[in-house]
Amino acid sequence: MKFLDEAKVYIRSGDGGAGSVSFHREKYIEFGGPDGGDGGRGGDVWVEAVEGLNTLIDFRYQQHFKGETGGHGMGRNRTGANGKSVTLKVPVGTQIFEEDRETLICDLTEIGERYRLASGGNGGFGNAHFKTATNQAPRWANPGLEGEEKTIWLRLKLIADAGLVGLPNAGKSTFLATVTRARPKIANYPFTTLHPNLGVASIHGREFILADIPGLIEGAHEGIGIGDRFLGHVERTRVLLHLVSSQEEDVAAVYRTVRHELQAYGHELADKHELVALSQIDILDDETLAEKKMALEEASGGPVFAISAVAQKGMSEVLSALAEIIRAEEARLGIAAPERGIDKGRHDKWEP
Repeated sequence: MKFLDEAKVYIRSGDGGAGSVSFHREKYIEFGGPDGGDGGRGGDVWVEAVEGLNTLIDFRYQQHFKGETGGHGMGRNRTGANGKSVTLKVPVGTQIFEEDRETLICDLTEIGERYRLASGGNGGFGNAHFKTATNQAPRWANPGLEGEEKTIWLRLKLIADAGLVGLPNAGKSTFLATVTRARPKIANYPFTTLHPNLGVASIHGREFILADIPGLIEGAHEGIGIGDRFLGHVERTRVLLHLVSSQEEDVAAVYRTVRHELQAYGHELADKHELVALSQIDILDDETLAEKKMALEEASGGPVFAISAVAQKGMSEVLSALAEIIRAEEARLGIAAPERGIDKGRHDKWEP
């Protein structure tokens, strides 16, 4: 399945049905009177967050959604049927924006959450509605009100507890593949990862969702590379794991480059909890490892984990630290640990 995190959609709710002009005519009834029924209400346009989706690819093939027009009123006081509503099914984490792409309409963060994007038009009154003591035979009825129409933008920001950031080839995809059942493409060239990947990691019986996004390079906030486009997918995370490859000559400069891009992007990404890890340490000797770890600690101003996903070194420690920060943040916000609804035996890979 292709990954698509943004889509432009045209929506229109249904028009209301027209009221009817009718008079009751029946044998032996001299004064039947008006009996035109009201029109039915037009169908609404809804959006709903559903389980089992993690991309907006469906909206690549269908961009127009219209509610059904309400039925017209008929004689004998028969009201027209209401038009059927239409529902856009989107992944959890989808934001809906106006056509200007800046005005937020709604943000769907929970399964089953619904929002009415466009209301159907009300049906028109039939002539029976206008009968009065002084006007007992009205010969007019209301047309139905028109529905609403607009163009909207759907933007997906994945729901994850922790996010992986770093330069291309820092080992993010290898880390994700090692600790979860996710199977991202892994190769030794920049931007192997072209779209975000999600996986469920487990440590000491606690599960959390891990997001891997394409690597960041210098100037990403100005549109260079592809990593900046996907930074929105780690906006909702509680902690970032910043991986710096031990293959880099100057690990401190690499760390500062990525931090600069996070700060330039904004949206409080740079203020999130951050764990720093020196990755791919299996290629270093002990002396070089100690030098690079010390340089990275000076640049980051805190402790640095030394890990190797391939050799499975230091993985338990960094996963435990991630899980502890996530637990502390959920406790601070008063959020209960979510039920993932995932069979641990099938989906969780990492066992410390």
